[in-house]
Amino acid sequence: MPGRLKRKDYESALEPLQQELNNLAHWLRHTGRRVVVVFEGRDAAGKGGTINAIAETLNPRQVRVVALAAPGEREKSQWYFQRYVAHLPSAGELVLFDRSWYNRAGVERVMGYCTDAEHDRFLHQAPRFEKMLVEDGILLLKYWLAVDQREQEERFAERAGDPLKRWKLSPVDLKARERYADYGRAREKMFAATHTRHAPWTVVDFKDQRRGRLNLIDHLLRKLPYRRLPEAPLKLPALGGKPGKERYTGKVRPIRGRY
Repeated sequence: MPGRLKRKDYESALEPLQQELNNLAHWLRHTGRRVVVVFEGRDAAGKGGTINAIAETLNPRQVRVVALAAPGEREKSQWYFQRYVAHLPSAGELVLFDRSWYNRAGVERVMGYCTDAEHDRFLHQAPRFEKMLVEDGILLLKYWLAVDQREQEERFAERAGDPLKRWKLSPVDLKARERYADYGRAREKMFAATHTRHAPWTVVDFKDQRRGRLNLIDHLLRKLPYRRLPEAPLKLPALGGKPGKERYTGKVRPIRGRY
């Protein structure tokens, strides 16, 4: 479909997908299955917006977003995958990783935050780590969000000029702008080592973020083996009296708002 997707068309298409996400969440609660979704990709590709679109209508006690900061000194001394294991789902949960253990194959590799030996060991261990997850029953999906450098630069400029989005531009992002090709080479090496039958990668075009979100969510729903389960309609019983009003008899009072 040519051209940018208009907001009203995007919202119209998103609503039924979010309804299906709720059906998925109900199936997870009923069956106890566990789902992990890994979101990787270029800086400013649209990972955060996509994760928000998935999670915003779901129960936050069941759906968790994991976006870890840089490891501290203690975490650096641990087995590399150890701090990610702590965030894996329990029965009935969906966990969305806003970047994941693949930091080692991307930003750490390109920006020199890990050694060659650490990087090579990661590429050796990652498929085995993921196979253990899958063998234990976790449903694992891995997405790479793709965007051209011209579009990426436009999004960087938008973030730099918007005080509400400036926090999205980290010092590492600014340094990485000149390493677009290096990130591409690191990605291809990562794909070669970690695109496996038990945990394949899926690349989604995010030049148009709205289309990208819809296509990713649609793919996610089609890949998971959920089915719609019947839910009894929720009926609220009638109140036993007149509706109550907020009344304050002590010293604490509501603020006098400006709006």
